[in-house]
Amino acid sequence: MSKHHDHDHHHDHGHHGHDHSHAHGHHHHGDPNTMGRAFVIAIVLNSVFVAVEFFYGFLANSTALMADAGHNLSDVLGLMLAWGAAILAKRVPTSRYTYGLRSSSILAALFNAMLLMAACGGIAWEAVQQLIHPDPVAGTIVSIVAGIGILINGFSAWLFMAGSKDDINIRGAYLHLAADAAISLGVLVAGVIVGYTSWNWIDPAVSMVIVVIIVLSTWALMKQSLRLVMAAVPDNVDRANIETWLRQQPGVSALHDLHIWAMSTTENALTVQLVMPAGYPGDAAIDAISKALREDYAIQHSTLQVRLGGNEVECCLQAPAPAAAPAHKHAH
Repeated sequence: MSKHHDHDHHHDHGHHGHDHSHAHGHHHHGDPNTMGRAFVIAIVLNSVFVAVEFFYGFLANSTALMADAGHNLSDVLGLMLAWGAAILAKRVPTSRYTYGLRSSSILAALFNAMLLMAACGGIAWEAVQQLIHPDPVAGTIVSIVAGIGILINGFSAWLFMAGSKDDINIRGAYLHLAADAAISLGVLVAGVIVGYTSWNWIDPAVSMVIVVIIVLSTWALMKQSLRLVMAAVPDNVDRANIETWLRQQPGVSALHDLHIWAMSTTENALTVQLVMPAGYPGDAAIDAISKALREDYAIQHSTLQVRLGGNEVECCLQAPAPAAAPAHKHAH
């Protein structure tokens, strides 16, 4: 993609939209193939377990087991979404979807969060019913099934551990599974207590606690995915740092219209106008800036526009400049 126009650059000093920073090769998260295997194993294991857990929850008259099954089900759906998004993110761009389908991973994260919130409502409703009219609960069944749940969720979470550092989709999957393991432990303890004391209200009480846990853990995911949908600067990018660094590049007297946003849950993009009064610095210099942005600042796709800056054009979509540098306003 790079060096696609190295001829007569010297007198063509208007706008250069440079767009060669596409190193797709080395994103160092969990290798997509091993991730794919992790998704398949986790989805199959958890789907089977959800059916078993719901069935026994019904038999044992335990809202806590059903709540756990509901939570696990929302996770299976979440895993499917995250996996689908991970596959779609690799799709090649088309003439209509010029970024490919990368941003589907952001939508999946958002949809996931909303789905979990909805699941919480249903579980809470059940638990309230159970608290008002407590029925006897078969504590032993509850404990055994929850114990199996801990093993399945723990194993599934472990499969995603590697990829969870860089990608909020994989992190969402990992967090849900880890939370599920902890929640199943709570259900197991509830089952033991009910078994020994026949305090049946413990069961719905635990399911209420599960709901609170799900809401709290989902809130952050929801907030972050909403921010990405709104094209906010992603959390792993330090905008101020990038701005300072760009201003320090040789030949740059000012910069305008800096935009940084997420193209997917793993890739970020940046566009900026660099005012360079001395003229166009040559492809090598621009390539070097793109490369540094990619390697040091987590910006996989940068488009740099070089201007001579004789007549300043203020763009309408511009974040306020840092207080230190209002100088360029009355320089001309």
